[in-house]
Amino acid sequence: MGVTQIHGTVAPGFEPVRDAFLANFTDGPDVGAAVTVYQRGQKVVDLWGGVADVDTGRAWDQDTIQLVFSTTKGVTATIAHLLVQRGELDLDAPVAQYWPEFAAAGKQDIPVRWLLTHQAGLAMPERKFPLAWLAEWDPIVAQLAAQEPNWEPGTAHGYHGVTYGWLVGEVIRRATGRTVGTILAEDVAKPLGLDLWIGLPKEQEPRVGKFIEADLSAPPSPAEDLPPELARMLAVLADPNSLAMRALNVMSDPMPANSPELRAAEVPAISAVGTADAFARLYASTVGEVDGFRLLERETVDRARAVQSVGPDKVLMLPSIWGLGYMTGAHAEGVTPMISHLGPGTFGHGGYGGSLAFGDVDHEIGFGYVMNKIHSGLTGEGATAARLVDALKGVLAG
Repeated sequence: MGVTQIHGTVAPGFEPVRDAFLANFTDGPDVGAAVTVYQRGQKVVDLWGGVADVDTGRAWDQDTIQLVFSTTKGVTATIAHLLVQRGELDLDAPVAQYWPEFAAAGKQDIPVRWLLTHQAGLAMPERKFPLAWLAEWDPIVAQLAAQEPNWEPGTAHGYHGVTYGWLVGEVIRRATGRTVGTILAEDVAKPLGLDLWIGLPKEQEPRVGKFIEADLSAPPSPAEDLPPELARMLAVLADPNSLAMRALNVMSDPMPANSPELRAAEVPAISAVGTADAFARLYASTVGEVDGFRLLERETVDRARAVQSVGPDKVLMLPSIWGLGYMTGAHAEGVTPMISHLGPGTFGHGGYGGSLAFGDVDHEIGFGYVMNKIHSGLTGEGATAARLVDALKGVLAG
């Protein structure tokens, strides 16, 4: 788009992050985007630029909000850990203790923690859901409760790309009597002053950035030029009947990226909408105080980011590392973290298209990046987020 001007502020010393953000427009794919960073509870980077809607020419403003797909999972995990901290949720209790119907088809012993670590074996629904069910909730969770697992629970992890949100969300609803979206609004967004929703109110729609779909016309690299793990992943993504594609496409009708119905629905795996500042401020409140308010205690965060499962992912066919609902910066032999990170203290989640949000306990950082040009893989953030994180890493190391 030829964007040469960006808006906002950076604290002294954080200019390399501004340079990286500008480069994402001038020699990268970004069209409209924003990035915010907090350090020790203070906002040190707050940048935005570009076009929010290429059809109308509406500029990306400081208060532009964006759907973030799987970056939502980190928000939902944070809410789950808040409930654990309060004693309202037990990670080691059987899911069926909160949700009795879930015990069907041999699932009576699955603990809550396996829902967060993608080990429950319910990545793929037995039958695809009608798109209209996005607004319903009960029919979806009833089907998941009744069905058999896709593999023996606890024996392996596999990315629950969409079902994660309904599974974790229903346990939260049964434990508290409130939905994930309600808890986010009342217990998190309100005290922190976040422009962040799971279930976007209709009156907020004019603020939404409009997605620009990825260009899929370029031919893929020959399989022989790719690492074996990536070649296997691309093979399963090319097969509409693979576990991966059936797990990532759970609706019987297409679900466009710009669907207002998706933004309005509470889908706690993929439907969070917010500003870059909201995501950064949320994570900042998990690693320290923000304006005197701390959401998660250090003990809670350390438990949440501790490695739970390592190895091949049955859905994505890539080796991966999971904490309790978070991608982490932890390292294991032969396994590359799925998230751009500042080091082993990083925990958070990326999303389809390129968004990324995380906290880092070692540097007391909260980071949020959102954009409207889809330019990465199905489950995580891409090169633009990595460029920003690398620049931030350089600042912190300097």
